Amino acid sequence: MSILGDLKMYVRFLGGLPGFLRHPIALEQARAMLHRRLAERETTFLRVLERGVFGHPWSPYLPLLRAAGCTLGDVRDMVRTQGLDDSLRTLRAEGVYVSFEEFKGRQPIHRTGLTLSVAPHDFDNPYLRRAYQSETGGSTGAGTRVDTDLDHLATQATYQHVGYHAHGVLGVPTAIWRGVLPDGSGLSNLLRSAGCGQMPRRWFSPLSARDLRPSLKYRLATLGTVLVGRLARTGLPWPESVPIDQPLVVSRWAREMVVKHGACLVLTTVSGAVRVCLAAEDAGFDLPGATFLGGSEPPTPAKAQVIARVGARHVPTYTTTEAGHIGFGCARPTDANDLHFLRDALALIQYPREVPGTGITVPAFHFTSLLPTAPKIMLNVETDDYGVVEERACGCPLEACGFTQHLREIRSFRKLTGEGVTLVGSEMLHILEEVLPARFGGSPLDYQLLEEEAENGLTRISLVISPKVSLTDDAAVIDTVLEALGQGSVAADHVRVIWGQAGTIRIKRMEPILTDRGKLLPLHLTRRHSARAPAAATPPAQH
Repeated sequence: MSILGDLKMYVRFLGGLPGFLRHPIALEQARAMLHRRLAERETTFLRVLERGVFGHPWSPYLPLLRAAGCTLGDVRDMVRTQGLDDSLRTLRAEGVYVSFEEFKGRQPIHRTGLTLSVAPHDFDNPYLRRAYQSETGGSTGAGTRVDTDLDHLATQATYQHVGYHAHGVLGVPTAIWRGVLPDGSGLSNLLRSAGCGQMPRRWFSPLSARDLRPSLKYRLATLGTVLVGRLARTGLPWPESVPIDQPLVVSRWAREMVVKHGACLVLTTVSGAVRVCLAAEDAGFDLPGATFLGGSEPPTPAKAQVIARVGARHVPTYTTTEAGHIGFGCARPTDANDLHFLRDALALIQYPREVPGTGITVPAFHFTSLLPTAPKIMLNVETDDYGVVEERACGCPLEACGFTQHLREIRSFRKLTGEGVTLVGSEMLHILEEVLPARFGGSPLDYQLLEEEAENGLTRISLVISPKVSLTDDAAVIDTVLEALGQGSVAADHVRVIWGQAGTIRIKRMEPILTDRGKLLPLHLTRRHSARAPAAATPPAQH
């Protein structure tokens, strides 16, 4: 986007911000909006398809639909006779889908008789009134910029409101421990909570301008947002630098709020919640009444146990920058990662996907955006995630809102996650296969990344190095990895800062792990991220 385009975008965003903050959505209003969107689900899908795909000549979905011999009228007929989900399965079987790598613009779309070069911005919602930009996390090649506007944030605030109410944290003192732009998680969490009338009191940021190398526009966007919010007398907090290795600052704030008010809410990653609870435990105090809300990684049993030991609890969320909220934690869960699927915003089908290099097939998630405020147009977009999808009565307030479908055991089949940031892609492969062998010897077959969970529940990334490679200084290897990440994209630099602060990377001297077929995968996913058994050869039923 040009400098003039950026300027217009931020001026429009900052001009509408005071009104957004001064007029938060009410609980009954949020419930009514959700019920209406659920009732109009198929109609909304067809409207988005008509305008965002068939009405947009540059849409990458148009060639896919044409190759499948499918017109807008055909889709309308399918939805009318088969329903939305079955129609999407039919389209997927005909090749109308986009893989994770294609959606990120890292490889062309290849279908029978069709090759289409794509970039991430090709999937942008053409009718979105852009407000501010953020970048998706993770070392996934060049960072993917995502535009977000106030209409989208207002939509997301409806989920925040009913979710807070379901878990009994509506109105309690709230804080955020998330980053500043270009990491959009801090600002989006701040504004989503403010949009439902629960303005966070503190914004602790593990990232600062000293840590990252953000462009001037990102610094001005953060500064301008907070400044306008404060001038509007809405109480928008300034971000305070609290590195990931200093969680006691957040622990003490949570303890103070629990003592004074009996409860508090902290919006952070799962690992962030674990760190806050471990710091409280080490300092000799508990946090009964504290609730941690957030995702970015699976809340494993070990992590949940650490949080419970100090009397706190964790509410999982499932969110992506491109789509917003996908799932919100059930108030009567069957396990630590039981979420209500927010099916007014998205449609979800599962389809068999072979995990590269393993021979294992998993029921991969494919999402389709239904809301005209979504930053990206998604039509059967694969996310590299899979899990259990089931229809189940739980009796919690989110079910009363119409969310009867649950997601559980969500895992990624190709992404490593540590401290709430995700690692996958070309930049890390470059480090493993080129940088490390050139600096320390050996070949690309001697290096591998392995995700593991420590006894305290924190996720560690082990850099596996073959004993054949002669090393005298493990710290030098870690420094080389972090330095190389810092020379990559903005998203990779984000990974560098967080993993460097947390000491996430450890050296493990052993031969790299091979798959059952004898293949070496540079990024090795632990058993809890792999399929328990091969999936069926046909799309699994939606229970």
